[in-house]
Amino acid sequence: MEYKYLIYNLYYKWWKNIDKFIFSLIILLFITGLFFSLVSTSLVASDKLNTNDYSFFFKHLIFILLGLIVIFVISSINQEKLFKYSIVIFIFSLIFLFLVPFIGIEVKGSKRWIDLYLLPRFQPIELVKPFLIIFISSILCNQKFANIYFNYFLSFLITLCVALLLIIQPDIGQTILVFFSWSILIFTSGISFVFLTILFLLLILVFFYLVFFVSKFEYIKNRLISFFDSETGTYNFQSDKALESITSGGFFGKGIGEGILKNRVPEAHTDYIISVISEEFGVIAIILILFLFLIFIYSVFKKVYFENEEKIKLILVGCVSLILMQTMIHIGVNIRLFPTTGMTLPYISYGGSSIISISILSGIILNLTQRKID
Repeated sequence: MEYKYLIYNLYYKWWKNIDKFIFSLIILLFITGLFFSLVSTSLVASDKLNTNDYSFFFKHLIFILLGLIVIFVISSINQEKLFKYSIVIFIFSLIFLFLVPFIGIEVKGSKRWIDLYLLPRFQPIELVKPFLIIFISSILCNQKFANIYFNYFLSFLITLCVALLLIIQPDIGQTILVFFSWSILIFTSGISFVFLTILFLLLILVFFYLVFFVSKFEYIKNRLISFFDSETGTYNFQSDKALESITSGGFFGKGIGEGILKNRVPEAHTDYIISVISEEFGVIAIILILFLFLIFIYSVFKKVYFENEEKIKLILVGCVSLILMQTMIHIGVNIRLFPTTGMTLPYISYGGSSIISISILSGIILNLTQRKID
């Protein structure tokens, strides 16, 4: 009887109700990333990590399998429980983010990772981001306060708390993502465009103050100066090589294993994966990947259009906007449209924390887009 009940839950409570088209796109994006990690970056990355030839690929595969489990768990639980558990997980992940400056591991001048004895090394912000969207959406849809601007102010304080913890690390790229997600949520909830513009300008002023007048962020100032004047230093080296590889790959690429960017740039399998793919498989491969992302984003927004519950609308818009913005930043850095930020490409890049984070977002999307059938 227990076996039959398990099959019933698996089929009727999950598979029969989820949006199979969106789920298929998620699987296809993961498979795409796994394919390119096998044929383009596995050998080089494994060599850099001092492991055997395909251990990098198998690690990537394990991360994706864990991610699929996360997707299944999050997409199959009751929506009310999802909202309730998300608040708890957000608080715990925020505590981990708070602990990063004290017990975090420093890599290339930044403390962004935590290495616990019972858990693999991870970035707390990757856990914070998905559940921050749910938490902020819950605040904005709270009817207990008569003045909606109090909800905006409260949501801003929560976002500011996360942003300050990121600035301490420092991690400006993730800080921008967090504020962007919050801006999208309050804009979608109906805030005045004039008010949002004024707030945006104030945040820009704060950003420039930190960059140009606080010594801790001098490296960001150097990156910005170097970005606008390529002759000032070496901060553009990785982006320059990435753009050069895209150009040299042409429309159809040099062929599998023929690219040289993965040997010249330290984070080719994470922050510059799109350039590695373009060099070996051509711009046509990038166009196809972007096409998959656009179909995925369109499919979710189509669900948003027909959704009646405001809270679910906000969460879906927040999740898909976060994925879209991260994708744009990754590509923008690779084509030297933006300064170097160290941003992975969702679903495609290697990295346990980023894969689990995108899996959480995918699980939330599948949960909130499924058919309401008992």
